[in-house]
This record gives sequence, structure tokens and C-alpha cells, in this order.
Amino acid sequence: MLESTSPLPHLSIKGKRISLPIIQGGMGIGVSLSPLAGAVAKEGGLGIISSAALDRIVSKRNNRKINAYEASYEEVSIAKTSGGFVGINIMCALVRDYESSVKGALDAKADVIISGAGLPLNLPAIQPPKDTALIPIVSSARALELICKRWERLGYRPDAVVLEGPLAGGHLGFKIDQIDMESNKLENLLPPVKDMAIKYGDFPVIVAGGIYTHEDIIRFLKMGANGVQMGTRFLATMESSASAEYKQAVLDAGKGDIIIAGRPGSPCGLPFRVIKQSLMYASAVMRLRSPRCDKGYVLLKDEAGNFTRCSAKESNEDFFCICNGLLSSAGYNRDKEEPLFTVGSNAYRIDKIVSVKALMDELAGRVLVAASVENI
Repeated sequence: MLESTSPLPHLSIKGKRISLPIIQGGMGIGVSLSPLAGAVAKEGGLGIISSAALDRIVSKRNNRKINAYEASYEEVSIAKTSGGFVGINIMCALVRDYESSVKGALDAKADVIISGAGLPLNLPAIQPPKDTALIPIVSSARALELICKRWERLGYRPDAVVLEGPLAGGHLGFKIDQIDMESNKLENLLPPVKDMAIKYGDFPVIVAGGIYTHEDIIRFLKMGANGVQMGTRFLATMESSASAEYKQAVLDAGKGDIIIAGRPGSPCGLPFRVIKQSLMYASAVMRLRSPRCDKGYVLLKDEAGNFTRCSAKESNEDFFCICNGLLSSAGYNRDKEEPLFTVGSNAYRIDKIVSVKALMDELAGRVLVAASVENI
């Protein structure tokens, strides 16, 4: 039978009692979909879908064109059929589809919306959230205070916050030269963010980036965190929608294979953690790739102040198209594009693909013990 060595407390967010204080990260593109989010929710955690390029993923699955609103609504609705609690991660940087994705998730009655890759300053104003919890992602107490002050003017406060440290996968909220600073270690970022959360209503603080084991979870809970968010460990599960090639790349990766791409890097301009053998990244480094972007998800403002410009269209010296690379790694356009594999800093520790149930049992500290048998 299963016994818990160090039982984990539940996590309460906006009146929702989540059995385990574990949030599965919203990994895009096409990794965190309804099969993974639903499986995590069923096991007592908070399952999260990624909205990144979700319209294309769902359109391919349904064999008809689906817009961002419909994709968000459908994927959340499917995941919720498993029971438990399900949410969605919607990146601020995906400007074109941001509001539509939020509205679709709210109408599908998502339990939470998590939003980062920029400051979600206007999130509560898009549509009344009703029972859905709104959770920003920050990398500092200063960023959290900016959000709290803006949301106060909108008559709202965060229902929780995700504090993401520099050991996370994908886009990082730090400059390259800030990533290894002692002050930016997750354990050092937590106390001021916790104080800020208390100042503005004492809402839960969820920590993310580099958390790998049950013992890591216990350590951060003792430091004052209310829960953890974990991405890479859930990428390496049977229920993850990452391609078999992506999962094998994680299994094959050594510690030195996980690097931070700055230049060439993401058109967002943010540091981006990847496996260096990813074909798209290797092509970018060798300048083998022409400037190309035909998806338009990650846009910057043009001279008129409109979001129309993508740096990956303009130069292959400094940027590469992460949208096409991540879509390829999800199997969307593999025949036309090279894949891009993004992971957290601890991906090299993964040596097998497991079920969500097995992983959740491990993270919860549940171990198999032999039942005692009375000698006769």
C-alpha cells in the first residue's frame, strides 16, 4: 500500500481546495494540453494547459480552422471532464491572441488563469473572472507590487502569484547577467515576494524554477511558499503531448547540454533555456537559417505603436523563430521546420518516462510499503 513519508498540505486558491500544492507548468507549444492537465487534476494537483499556438494545435486535431477563443474554450472544457482543478497559462507576449484566449478560458470556467511573459496589468479588466482565479507570474517583489497597484485600480487583487526563478525552462524574466546572481536564487527571491503578497491581501505564493523532488517541495513550503509549480518533470510523462523525439531529447540530455540562448535567441529578447542539440537552435547558431516568421504569435510594437513586428523576420544574426521551432517539436509542421526543445535546468536528471500517477505519488512523498502480516 502507499504511505506518505512527509504529507503535503492542500493548496487553497480563491476558495478552491486543491488536494496537493503542486501546479503542473503550462508548457508550450503543444506539451501541456488536456491529456496532461486532466491527468494531473485527477491525481489531486492543478493541471495547466498552455495557450501558446493552441489555435493551430486544436485546428489540426479537428481538421478545421479554430480561433484562439474556441481553442482555449475547447481545451479547458475537455481537461475539466477528468475532475479536479484545471487552468490555463496565457502569455502576455502573445499579444494578438491574449484577450481572446482569456475570454475562452473564462467562458469554459477554467479554475485558474496564470499569466506571465510580461506583466498582465490589464488581466482583470478583460472580462469579469467570476469563480476563475487570476494568477500573475513574476520574478521580483517589485513586479508584483506594480501588478497589485494596477489591479487595485481595477477593483481586484491577485488570487495567488507564481514566483519564477532563473532555473525554469523557456523564457526567463532576467537578463543574462542576472541569472547567476546570488540575490536571484529562488530561495532569496521568495521572502520579499511573500512580504508583498501579505501586504496586498495575504494571497498564496507559488514558487517555480528548479524544483525537482518531494524534498524540494517540503523545503520551499517550510520557507513560506504555499505551493510549487513544476514543468520539466511533467514534460517527461506518458500523458505529456510532447513528441517522442522531444521526450528522447530530454532523456539524452546531459547537464552541459542545457544552455541559455541569448544571441541568437527568442524574438522576445528574453533569455530562453533550451537543449543545445535542438536542430533549430543549432541552425541558428551556425547561421544556416534564413530570417523567417510566418506565424505572428510573438510580436513587438512598430513605429506606430502597433504590434506587427517580429525580430525573427528581420534578422538571423540575433533571433530565430521559436514559434515554428516549438510547433515542430509538437509535431505540427515537422516536415517543414526543425524542432526546438526547451527544458528546465534539471532536465539532465531525468532518466525515464513515467505516468502522471507515478510522478504525483513520488512528489507527494507516497511510498510503497509492505503490509504487515501476522505470523500464525
